[in-house]
Amino acid sequence: MIILGLDPGTATTGVGIIQVLGNQFRPINYGIISTPADLAMEKRLVMIYEQITEIIETYRPDQVAIEKLFFNQNITTGITVGQARGVLLLACAQKDLPIGEYTPLEVKQALVGYGRAEKKQIQHMVKTFLGLKEIPKPDDAADALAIAICHAHYYQTKTRSRLS
Repeated sequence: MIILGLDPGTATTGVGIIQVLGNQFRPINYGIISTPADLAMEKRLVMIYEQITEIIETYRPDQVAIEKLFFNQNITTGITVGQARGVLLLACAQKDLPIGEYTPLEVKQALVGYGRAEKKQIQHMVKTFLGLKEIPKPDDAADALAIAICHAHYYQTKTRSRLS
């Protein structure tokens, strides 16, 4: 199974693609979709849409995992991230891909077993799960890989409980 993990953002969207073979995870590719800050918002959203569509067509994921929108203080940032997230969801829905949505707390619990884990702990676990020599950079790409791994864990748990 190939999972596309997405960490939405207007300036930078993290993208991580993994293959799941039983209990093993193999990185396929990871990186970011970035848009220039001086570009009008609607043009930035078009860039995100076009690039994620190309990624979907290139890697043909079986499932998608995306971070749920979560913001504490800056509502303006939350709204723009929500716009990028909407574009990502649209592109995935148009390809009829099953989508799993996870909060940062769920991602931390799935990777570290502790919902208040530090970012460095998550990054280290991504490196470990994927057998990488270094922590993936930039952080948004590592976050997207973490979301994909989280989805793999939840999906395997759901599948096992259906078989029981």
